[in-house]
Amino acid sequence: MFGLIHIYCGNGKGKTTAATGLAVRAAGFGKRVVFCQFFKNGSSSELKSLEKLENITILGCKKSYGLYCNMDEEEKQNAEKDYGELLEKALFEAEKADLLVLDEAVSSCNHKMISEERLLEFLENKPENLEVVLTGRNPSERLLSLADYVTEMKKIKHPYDKGTPARKGIEF
Repeated sequence: MFGLIHIYCGNGKGKTTAATGLAVRAAGFGKRVVFCQFFKNGSSSELKSLEKLENITILGCKKSYGLYCNMDEEEKQNAEKDYGELLEKALFEAEKADLLVLDEAVSSCNHKMISEERLLEFLENKPENLEVVLTGRNPSERLLSLADYVTEMKKIKHPYDKGTPARKGIEF
């Protein structure tokens, strides 16, 4: 058995939901899961569900920085340091896991909050049996070339476009 690399990308809803579903499936089979989130504050509903499963380790940033576009330069520098440390912790924990989910890692690479070079190095040399999921918009060609699965979530219609805010338990 060997582990593969998944990317859930696109501008549609469902990237984190798909990653969460795979984490639940893996945990239900007795696999050890590391679920790490970037750019999120740890209050999303999927984490509340995952916390109830004993073989899932959840990692997140100590501080919420909010949206990248709203960060000033100092916040960007602090986020880059914190997210870099978070990535290293997740990669360390993944050494003894069966599934590693790096939620919003693609976006973190795009905004240079984590090193894409470091992520690529890990993916190229990951433990043979480790399954890895990356989520986020606009993955680079280099990430896409390493992936075994690429699923694009394409928005056709979304209530946000008509002013409906994100709803607890549905969008977060």
